[in-house]
Amino acid sequence: MAKTKTTRYDVAEHLRNPEEMAAYLEACLEETNGDATFIAKALGDIARAKGMSQVAQDSGLSRESLYKAL
Repeated sequence: MAKTKTTRYDVAEHLRNPEEMAAYLEACLEETNGDATFIAKALGDIARAKGMSQVAQDSGLSRESLYKAL
C-alpha cells in the first residue's frame, strides 16, 4: 500500500488581498463564536499574509511585539 504524502498548508500564502483577508476573518468569527484564541490565530495569519514588517509599520508597534501578541 502506497503512503499518502502530505504537505503543510499555510492559509497566509492564500490571502492575497484585503477582501480575501476580510472574508477569512469574517468566516473565522462566524465559525468560532468569538473564541479569542482562534481569532488571535486568524489575525496572526492575516498579519503574516500582509507581512509583519508592514503591519508593524502601519500600527506603530515593533515586529517583536506583534509576534508575541499574535
